Amino acid sequence: MTFKQALDKGIVLLESENIADAKIDAWYLLSYVSGLSKAQYFLKQSEEIDNNILYKYKDVLLRRAGHEPLQHITGEQDFMGITFWVNENVLIPRQDTETLVEEALKVIPSGSHILDLCTGSGCVILSLVVLGQGLSGIGVDISEEALAVARENGARLVGRKADFVKGDMFQPVSGKFNAIVSNPPYIPSAVVEELEPEVKDHEPRLALDGTADGLFFYKKITSEAGDYLNDGGWLLVEIGYDQGPDVSALFKEAGFKDVEVIKDLAGNDRVVKGHL
Repeated sequence: MTFKQALDKGIVLLESENIADAKIDAWYLLSYVSGLSKAQYFLKQSEEIDNNILYKYKDVLLRRAGHEPLQHITGEQDFMGITFWVNENVLIPRQDTETLVEEALKVIPSGSHILDLCTGSGCVILSLVVLGQGLSGIGVDISEEALAVARENGARLVGRKADFVKGDMFQPVSGKFNAIVSNPPYIPSAVVEELEPEVKDHEPRLALDGTADGLFFYKKITSEAGDYLNDGGWLLVEIGYDQGPDVSALFKEAGFKDVEVIKDLAGNDRVVKGHL
């Protein structure tokens, strides 16, 4: 079997299992097991594929056909131009969340110390430290398994400029920060059951379920953030597409100023920000 024949069969298999991006995923998986770039593939597509590579390709194709996320198979995801390690214990970083990082970079002063609640893979705080000017921070998560991933990413990307601690929201935190950021669980419990299998069956429910109305964590964050922010400090959170009015109201009730709802590239409400 040639490389091209293997790729074509991979596409057919994934399409038969209703994988949305079958052609893209089949290629990524072939590249993952073979180490070939697109240019190298085009030079070798008519050559016989090594049996060991073919065996590995069949294995990962069957995992993807079972709706296991591509990122869990390859173990990585690009976010803000940075490669993050991921597994089943963390939410896969999404392009939507880049809006949170981009907005934070606009308002957080250089040299700031930042708190990231519900840090997961650490993609938000680590992107800020990598891309910002002299930034450092702490990421908090209730999941020890998620923190293991965040610490691996942190050690590889920023060294000691970011620490990760276990705890429930603000519980392990002391001191004050120039900014607090968070991408908390915000999907209403009933809606989680309606999500695609890749999300519902493979990503940690702890990182998805925002309780009955999806607002539980925003209420906690906005009511307590003031105790941990310096004067003028910023609070920025990611939200669901329909949560802008409710979350911005919580910001205002807690005394935040210049509260703004920011849209993502798709035109959906995605971030709420404000300062003391």
